[in-house]
Amino acid sequence: MPDLPTPKDAAEAALFSECWDAVLSYADLCTSGSTAANQLAREAFALGIREARAAEDGTARGAGRRSSRLPRIPLLLTAVRTTAATWEARGQGHKLDPDLRLWLNSDKAARYVGPPLSRPIALRGLRDMQEPDAALLWLAEVEALPLHAVIRRQGLDPAAAVEELNQVRGLFRDRCHRNHLDTPMDAECRSYVRLLDAVTRSPAADTPPDLSRHLATCVECAEAAACLRLHGGGLPAALAQGVIGWGGLAYLERRRRASEVRLGPGRPDAPDAEGTAARAAAGRARALRSGMLVAAVLVSGLALAVSMMPGENGADNGGDRLAKGNPADSSPVAGPVSDLPSAGPATSAAPSSSRPAPSTSGTPKGTSGDSGKPDPEPQGTSSGTAGGGGSEETAACEVRYDLVNQWPDGFQATVTVTTAVTLDSWRVAWSFRDGQKVDQMWDARLAQNGSRVTATAADYNRSVAANGTLTFGFLASWQNKNSAPYAFTVNGRACTSS
Repeated sequence: MPDLPTPKDAAEAALFSECWDAVLSYADLCTSGSTAANQLAREAFALGIREARAAEDGTARGAGRRSSRLPRIPLLLTAVRTTAATWEARGQGHKLDPDLRLWLNSDKAARYVGPPLSRPIALRGLRDMQEPDAALLWLAEVEALPLHAVIRRQGLDPAAAVEELNQVRGLFRDRCHRNHLDTPMDAECRSYVRLLDAVTRSPAADTPPDLSRHLATCVECAEAAACLRLHGGGLPAALAQGVIGWGGLAYLERRRRASEVRLGPGRPDAPDAEGTAARAAAGRARALRSGMLVAAVLVSGLALAVSMMPGENGADNGGDRLAKGNPADSSPVAGPVSDLPSAGPATSAAPSSSRPAPSTSGTPKGTSGDSGKPDPEPQGTSSGTAGGGGSEETAACEVRYDLVNQWPDGFQATVTVTTAVTLDSWRVAWSFRDGQKVDQMWDARLAQNGSRVTATAADYNRSVAANGTLTFGFLASWQNKNSAPYAFTVNGRACTSS
């Protein structure tokens, strides 16, 4: 099994970390097991990086003249397809998905490596764009990254993010239209070229019946229509199928789900609207809890007044009811308090009324997510028992640490946290055993103090629903030994490790 190439610098290391997950995701679709998927991904990654470096060196020697090439992620995905074809030719096809093997031995696969003018329109259109524009389009449409994150990675102006993406979509349509005109076609297809261009430009235009029948029988014209029609939400599928080929739609769905895991469900390119809705919902919940607490205080005061009223049975009966802890009297107080996430074992309402329970969604008093100081250790354990109650409390969070890749002096890892409670914000901390140093982090803000590392939520992924997950990754350096980290906490509360 070949070793992964070593990054030349920090910029390439960041690209490696961004691309590896995409390559492994597609390789997993193409193979019949995890071992084969990892082997295919490593071989394809090494092949794709060699091709990318060779193209970049050729551009540099050509005094800035750009060679026609795909951006990094789709280039590596096509390398997965090429490596899978090599396996099939060398008698290793039993490691591949059976449907992929049928596709590799069909005319459909031959289109992706045949004469340039016969290749899919999307592949040719993306290759003909400037690489930064093509990368912006692919990251936003296929990888489903939030638009503001894509703009930041590309070094563009965030204020013009939507306009920038719309312009890139228009450029892609223009390149696809030119390539469609250059494609060898028969007289019938040629007669529909101008009509197809006009129909796909307007979202309100109806497709004439004769053109509709033609698109149902002509693969090349149907592909062109999908690339030219920028409205309707079909562009991601057109890109994935046209560039990747087999498994393009399945890969697209995987990347959508991965984006939802990182950011929560909803459109990944509209994080600000989602954040506003989440904050509004949290505000309504706080207002409701406050109202219930006020009502509880009023009810308690009324009960106390009734118990102190003079009468033959008033004081005795009222006092007896209060002493026995009638559930009807205590439910307004116990109800809202039990809904709040607590950092420690549950206790009875009476002794805890003078001390508010800490919330897992806030920042502990005296601690800052950006200060670089380690989180305070939790008071108690996740398996402790409630005071005198004897019931065991389950952990409020579970952490999975994955070592994605490792080279002689560095490594890439991801952290996935599943939380049992709703988080309005989060701060994940852990400790390293062997002096590892985190150099770069994405989908979270980094702080490290000695062996203790703290990852704080970014603006777009602060809110996590109950039983939801949050994920972030990082690059780090190591020497001599690279043991897995330990003592994971979320907002100061200990987590179990899976």
